[in-house]
Amino acid sequence: MTALPTQRAEETPLFGPESHFSAFFDDPRWALAIIRATVLEAAHPQIGAALVDNSTFVAHPWRRLRNTFLSMRRMFGADPVAREREAARLNRLHARMSGTDARGRAYDAMDRATRAWVVATLFESAVTMCRLSGQPLDQDTMERMYAEYRSYLAALDGDAGELPEDLHDFWRYFDQVVENELENTEAARVILYRLFDHLPAPALFEGAPTLWAAGRAVVGPLLGAITVASLPESYRRRAGLIEMPGAATLMQGAYLAAGLTRFLPEGWIDAESIIEVVSLSPDSDDPRARTVTALRARMKRASALMRLLTPLSGDAASAPAPAAGTGESRRSAEEFFRQVLDQTGDGYLDWPDLAAMARELATRLDLDEPAETRLYDAFAAWWRELQAALDTDGDGRVSAEEYAAAVPALAGPALIRVAEVLFDATDKDGSGTIDADEYQALFRTAFHRDLTATDGSYGQSAFVSDFLSFMSGRRTNTPYDPLLADA
Repeated sequence: MTALPTQRAEETPLFGPESHFSAFFDDPRWALAIIRATVLEAAHPQIGAALVDNSTFVAHPWRRLRNTFLSMRRMFGADPVAREREAARLNRLHARMSGTDARGRAYDAMDRATRAWVVATLFESAVTMCRLSGQPLDQDTMERMYAEYRSYLAALDGDAGELPEDLHDFWRYFDQVVENELENTEAARVILYRLFDHLPAPALFEGAPTLWAAGRAVVGPLLGAITVASLPESYRRRAGLIEMPGAATLMQGAYLAAGLTRFLPEGWIDAESIIEVVSLSPDSDDPRARTVTALRARMKRASALMRLLTPLSGDAASAPAPAAGTGESRRSAEEFFRQVLDQTGDGYLDWPDLAAMARELATRLDLDEPAETRLYDAFAAWWRELQAALDTDGDGRVSAEEYAAAVPALAGPALIRVAEVLFDATDKDGSGTIDADEYQALFRTAFHRDLTATDGSYGQSAFVSDFLSFMSGRRTNTPYDPLLADA
């Protein structure tokens, strides 16, 4: 096992609020750096293949952002028990991701060298972010922060042996991977060119499609250009990434402008609160939802005015705003397939889509390993049932057309079992009902929704009925929308 640097009493902790990395959580520069790091991760063939096959970042980028942020909060927090629990959860998640890429090469999300590359991109992008914003790190700070990242890898893998101990050796390792291993993968191209162009609106902007489309049309290409310009030159050359004229100046200006936020009073920027507010639906029972509702009303008026003055072509501009209303309003089959079933955004329903649902439920409810395993097993049984009923052409996946032709088959016995397992996971005391505390943990903490329960509890039959009505009846405004349908 590779030894980590010994921490002296006078040094800042490797984890917790006093660590160097924690200062980046609320730093706007990190938004630019994390995109850059994600592209460098996705350019690795193993990571790129795993992202394309399993990740929800295309269909549900805001949810993926929130989960990643909260995970890193737990991993870099001061609580060692929370860090150990989160590391175990991440390892279980990654252990379920393996397969082959389009060229027949095997990938495994638990490959230690590949996991080390993920951590390496985060560290290198943090260093690059500081340099580009005119605040380069001194050698001592850089070495201390590198020790933090190696400790992060050790918390996941048991040791940090896949990353060089010495910072000087790290730069040789980083250059070698960039030069010899990175490729112009499909996942990297999606992030650079498709994700920004088709980025779905977060809940806050759902009522203003024209305003969102206009902003995305401007900001999306700029973010793509800034990211390309910030990538290592050797990778840009080999991947054939074209740097638009003036992109380097634009990149430098963006990082410098973001770096000016250091002059703001401490606490003015809270990334976690911003992510939560942007993702809140207006009918959430979170107190901040009132602010969201007021902002949405203003944006709807601005969107209507923009549509009159500068009409935009395309679906995003012409799509009607979502109907407010009751839980009886319904999605079309196409909308339900796209928003709920196709979690990976590849146009098909496959096991990775249902695995993503199970993963999101397990993450939000913070299930332990036995409960998480039962949930995954129930979803796997549901997938086998769906495949037998809906995969009419035998290609191993379900298209939107196959789904629309056999919607009733969606709610078979296996889906009922999924609902029952989810209920059991929530019913912590085994009483057969979800009491007030369990109810709050499920629908308020996890889903930000408040359900009406006339007798102060929520029985299994009502729970199963509501879950089935969402998964097969396609009702909108259900308590499950923020979990499985919102982007």
